Amino acid sequence: MNPFRHLLKAAGAQPPIGTWIMSASPLVAEALGCAGFDWGVVDMEHSPLDMRDVVHLLQAVGNTKMVPVVRVPWNEPVMVKRVLDAGATTVLFPFVQSAAEAAAAVAATRYPPEGLRGMAGMSRATRYGTRPDYARHANREMGVIVQLETAAALDALDEICAVDGVDA
Repeated sequence: MNPFRHLLKAAGAQPPIGTWIMSASPLVAEALGCAGFDWGVVDMEHSPLDMRDVVHLLQAVGNTKMVPVVRVPWNEPVMVKRVLDAGATTVLFPFVQSAAEAAAAVAATRYPPEGLRGMAGMSRATRYGTRPDYARHANREMGVIVQLETAAALDALDEICAVDGVDA
């Protein structure tokens, strides 16, 4: 099961506690992971983080129990593909306004025929080609969080929540 989804299901009466990672320092990310947070958002939207930084932060957090969530700068499939290839398993999509935008976010995280993610056999996500079953299981292992930031998005809440593949 996707690690973030597992946190949500296992939460019970105590919700998982998270934080935001806006520093490009892997040491800061690792320290936050060691501090006991359940999840941490690696924020590409409102920070100067680039893809190299994201890889380093995912590596640092990977040594802790903290589940990384990568917030992409926008609901754009090429950026999503790069983040997933870097090893992210849960993506936070900012400024989702409609069910159509939520469906586009889910599609960006899925291989065809369920989505439009492209294949990279030697990526960090595939453990550099050593996980031969990655493509077969990746679609169901991806986590998608959509961020509703406006009144219009809240008006579309029920429709957005009904989109298959939206986890939070």
